Amino acid sequence: MTTPIDRLNAIMARLRAPVGGCPWDMEQTFETIAPYTLEEAYEVADAIERKDWTELKSELGDLLFQVVFHARMAEEQGLFVFDDVAEAIADKLERRHPHVFGDEAAKADGAAQKARWEDIKAAERAAKAQHGVLDDVPVGLPALARAAKLTKRAARVGFDWPSTDEVFDKLHEEVAELRAEIAAGDLDKAKGEVGDLLFVVANLARKLGVEPEDALRGSNAKFVRRFGFIEAELAKAGKTPEQSDLAEMDGLWDAAKAAERA
Repeated sequence: MTTPIDRLNAIMARLRAPVGGCPWDMEQTFETIAPYTLEEAYEVADAIERKDWTELKSELGDLLFQVVFHARMAEEQGLFVFDDVAEAIADKLERRHPHVFGDEAAKADGAAQKARWEDIKAAERAAKAQHGVLDDVPVGLPALARAAKLTKRAARVGFDWPSTDEVFDKLHEEVAELRAEIAAGDLDKAKGEVGDLLFVVANLARKLGVEPEDALRGSNAKFVRRFGFIEAELAKAGKTPEQSDLAEMDGLWDAAKAAERA
């Protein structure tokens, strides 16, 4: 009996067929498809954020199709096939859960078990000759997420501030340096200081147990919601934001905040 995965793989093979395939699909490479893979992962996260479970089913399908697409291109080049991908993750899950699939006893709680997971991953990196602490932190991660992961990895070997107090001190230092470069009119250096500031903010988020991408996504949604309130209120008066001014929109922004607290 044909499974849904078999059907999906067959569809992908047909799309990439030299004769009768889809011209666009046939032109794609790992590099051209990678941005779409990231986009689909973000859309999965967005559906979860909105608790739209019907949409989540659809977005997970889109993300799965990305996996099938990459696997098909790899098969065409003689690198690996879809079953190899599934086998690899199955092996990894068993290897990283010796307390479930092996003789090792489970740790006392989730946090301790997660620490054990990190130890297993570190051993895997060593086996692959990735001896640097930061060697396998993916460059393609969103910058804020990668900053948090870099500082988390460094913290595991003791390179970390003792508390959030020191992070706040560093935050104030970076703000002062940014102000100085702006005042000096050196926008190239100011760009670097903005990056340093964001890096410290990501580190602070990590210290607080907050995922910076999640936090920023929440703030983005909040901004969209409150600005939508401004537009709606202005529309009631027959106006658009372009026909308003900052003072009026600031007042409506405060009204939006008050409405959320009510």
